[in-house]
Amino acid sequence: MKSILLIGLGRFGKHIAMQLNVLGHQVMAVDHNEQRVNDTLPIVTNAQIGDSTNEEFLNSLGIGNYDVCIVAIGNDFQSSLETTSLLKEHGAKLVVSRAERDVHAKFLLRNGADEVVYPEKQMAKWTAIRYSADHILDYIELDDSHAILEVSVPKAWIGMSVGQIDIRKKYNINIMAVKQNGKMNMMVTPDTVLTEDKTMLVLGEYKALQKCFHI
Repeated sequence: MKSILLIGLGRFGKHIAMQLNVLGHQVMAVDHNEQRVNDTLPIVTNAQIGDSTNEEFLNSLGIGNYDVCIVAIGNDFQSSLETTSLLKEHGAKLVVSRAERDVHAKFLLRNGADEVVYPEKQMAKWTAIRYSADHILDYIELDDSHAILEVSVPKAWIGMSVGQIDIRKKYNINIMAVKQNGKMNMMVTPDTVLTEDKTMLVLGEYKALQKCFHI
């Protein structure tokens, strides 16, 4: 369990709060909007109304006591940047800030953010990949060039073993697991037979995945 300071309770921030609650973390939520704070209170450990660009207010939160500080402000980049900078200046261990554009990310990283997240950009890419091909069921981007896909077994591979397909040698792609009836099997061997009712979790360079699975 981690102690997390979450600043910004718009739609993105509230969804983060909900997921952190499910995971059992301690969350201090902050927003200048009283209604947002009241709406979030039932799903966080504590919440306060306040201006995160106010140095005195931030200091009162005990910034250094949190394992992670998340800046989820999305409609006011100036406030996001100031908050990020102040958090780092006052002892934040790890600052993760929301960015909407590449230029925002550059400024945030230069001014205290340890990491940035692009919720709209990342979801747009996931949606484009997921729904532009019938056989792609899920997509996780690991970095700029590597990804994990959950894919249906291509028709030509049905009934064949992993060893017969030899996907690693041909495309430098690893089959990490297979799923059947919602159950994950991580024990994939060359003798594992691929059937129509299975899906595969595959890892590799995105270009290789595109070529192999015709994305």
